[in-house]
Amino acid sequence: MAKTITLAITGASGAQYGLRLLQVLLGSGCQVYLLISKAAEVVIRRETIYDLPEGLAEQQAWFAKTFPSGPGQLRLFDREDWFSPVASGSGAPDAMVICPASGGTLSALACGASNNLIERAGDVALKERRKLILVPREAPYSQVHLENMLKLTQMGAVILPASPGFYQNPKSIEDLVDFVVARIMDQLGISQSLLPPWGGQ
Repeated sequence: MAKTITLAITGASGAQYGLRLLQVLLGSGCQVYLLISKAAEVVIRRETIYDLPEGLAEQQAWFAKTFPSGPGQLRLFDREDWFSPVASGSGAPDAMVICPASGGTLSALACGASNNLIERAGDVALKERRKLILVPREAPYSQVHLENMLKLTQMGAVILPASPGFYQNPKSIEDLVDFVVARIMDQLGISQSLLPPWGGQ
């Protein structure tokens, strides 16, 4: 049975990672609950080729057109939709990925804040002991960042920095993005063909 994954894209640089992950998750047959912060909207328009529209309904239609999926496979939720499945443990998905994860999001999750749906969904994942993968894209890390990541790791989250490797001899930026996305898919336990396992062909 295909997994249900919450994917949150926050305002850290590196929206390409989250958008590529969305594409791969949909291609693998997963149902995806998509959450996008206001800052992430700005980053997507600034760092990518995509002209993301304003408004939830417009964005839902845009994502359905830009990232083809089956009926009901991709659902986009407003930042204050407290009746969405991700807002409660009784409707929690199999796993959640925040990619990229801003320093502010790490801080909010580390202290249990739930000021928006992304923070609430992360809090639900932690309390329900569901897999929570956080993909920070920051350099250098401050002491606060490191302390928050340590605290979240101790709470059960997986910290997977957007730090692509080079042992696969990448030929493009897309290859570097796929390296990180492949590692996320491996953590989710979902089959992927982006990157062979170490020692494989």
